[in-house]
Amino acid sequence: MNNRKIKVLVVDDSLVFRETLAKGISKDRGLEVVATASDPFMARDKIIEFEPDVMTLDVEMPKMDGIEFLRRLMPQYPLPVVVVSAVSSNVFDALNAGAVDFVTKPDVRYGTNMDSLINELVIKIKIASTAKLGHWKNNKPNDKTLDSANARNKDIIIAIGASTGGTEAIYEVIRKFPEDMPGVVIVQHMPPVFTRMYAERLNNTCSLTVKEAKTGDLVVPGTVLIAPGDSHMRLKRGGSIYSVECFKGDKVNGHCPSVDVLFDSVSKVAGKNAIGIILTGMGYDGAKGLLEMKSKGAKTVGQDEASSVVYGMPKVAYDIGAVEKQAPVSDIARVVYSYVKSVT
Repeated sequence: MNNRKIKVLVVDDSLVFRETLAKGISKDRGLEVVATASDPFMARDKIIEFEPDVMTLDVEMPKMDGIEFLRRLMPQYPLPVVVVSAVSSNVFDALNAGAVDFVTKPDVRYGTNMDSLINELVIKIKIASTAKLGHWKNNKPNDKTLDSANARNKDIIIAIGASTGGTEAIYEVIRKFPEDMPGVVIVQHMPPVFTRMYAERLNNTCSLTVKEAKTGDLVVPGTVLIAPGDSHMRLKRGGSIYSVECFKGDKVNGHCPSVDVLFDSVSKVAGKNAIGIILTGMGYDGAKGLLEMKSKGAKTVGQDEASSVVYGMPKVAYDIGAVEKQAPVSDIARVVYSYVKSVT
């Protein structure tokens, strides 16, 4: 059994914050802070010297910001990075540049404090240490949007679930969808506020209309609804109209929103007219719900191991027989598109 501690490099320009993070992280017996750095240039030298397993990285720093540092670092030295940031859409630039995940600095407006930050950061460092980042050495494909879906079956619903690494995986899938693709409902494990920012970001970069969901929103072709970061979301149907309900509730599988809650509702409401997709993420949320969808006749797709940042959720779903077809994330849009064209 491997008892080696995960080596962590802490990068932040604030001495007090840097030392507080290092002290908090070091309290976990599975982690060891091997070095700290105040800017990207010092961080680069520490990476070479100490070969950390994971780096925590501030976004706003002097000399070079964290996002630019990531853009330069990842193609040359793919290293799992957890960004520590203020509440800002900058985290999505960091994720796009190669960060595995993010935590937010303490903010009284959102009820976060230093203890909760450290606890969350420790968990995400451990998850990040398992992430696979070899794809950052390769250029990303620039596939164009697929042609008009022109779905024969107007009752089709596409449901997507994801966690760690999911923001970029979801983007990779839906950016290729044409503007008449059947309605899409998504659960991405993410804190409140950020789900709205993420929806706005996707809305500005995709052919589809993307928004953070609220109760009563209709699920119609050309739209994508993302569950709010502090609410479960389920699919409803009245006559021929699909809509969503967002509601507060206990965590399911450790999460609110939960992929299983969404997938279970889709299995009941849409049955064989649904397409379920499970993407990269730690844990097992969504696996049982996807199996339920498949048992009702839905088409189901899982991201493969090679393209998953964390092959947890897709693996569990695959292992229990919930995944009909496994594919790299770059091919999932085409797989789903072919289902949409074939489902009658």
